Amino acid sequence: MTQSLVVPTPFDTHQRLSWLIHGHSKKGKSTLAATAPKPVLVLDAEGSWRFIPGRIKYWDPLNETPPLCDGTWDICIVHVREWATVQLVYQYLLAWPLLFTTCGPVSVVIDSITEIQRRCKSNLKGTEALKIQDWGVLLSAMDSTIRGFRDLCLIPQLTVRCVVFVSETRESQTGRLVPYMQGQIATSLPYWVDICGYMYPDFDMDDNGQPTRECRRIWISPHQQYEAGERVQGRLGGVLTFYRPPDKTVGTEIDWWMRVVFNLTNGG
Repeated sequence: MTQSLVVPTPFDTHQRLSWLIHGHSKKGKSTLAATAPKPVLVLDAEGSWRFIPGRIKYWDPLNETPPLCDGTWDICIVHVREWATVQLVYQYLLAWPLLFTTCGPVSVVIDSITEIQRRCKSNLKGTEALKIQDWGVLLSAMDSTIRGFRDLCLIPQLTVRCVVFVSETRESQTGRLVPYMQGQIATSLPYWVDICGYMYPDFDMDDNGQPTRECRRIWISPHQQYEAGERVQGRLGGVLTFYRPPDKTVGTEIDWWMRVVFNLTNGG
């Protein structure tokens, strides 16, 4: 259930989480990612965030310095059209310890890591097919990028408190639903984050006992059919539920779940 935030969440320097949310197309993954603690910096490789409601600021890191956190925006969108943009944003986040700090801790969203890998692949060979040796270069580049962004949560001097990777889903050869990534990284990616969840549509019962209330479930415990798991000691249970607010605003689910993990639901 969507929770109301009265004051900004006081996450401490050690209260950080990395997430991987995977699911099929147009099931609400971007909408869920937008519920991360504000402000949110998103690398949007699919163009889906232009439909996310909220106070939006656009940033072109190839031609501009990071925008000032002046209280007029909650979500900063970087359109990723080329691989150099991903690398530059990472360098900004790593080299500027106080980036966005006047707004409080920042969340970073990569949406989607599947499309980001395609941009990396295109940067290597354009429209040409990759040769055997090229796949090793691609894997190395994506390995470094994903773990680099994940590690932003591990550097005390930085203000990054939450990193969310969004991924498409595919069916593996064994029939499991797994993050859609090419190469060995598809297997290792879920192990690099604190919470890996598979998102799917479902319905809750209404007052008449009928399944009419649309929702999304995020399965985060080990499952034979879904790639999922967590290392937060079961503090969130095995399945999370996400409702789109009826007024079409952005909710606070990920922010709230982080509060639960770090025992901040009562402000302490």
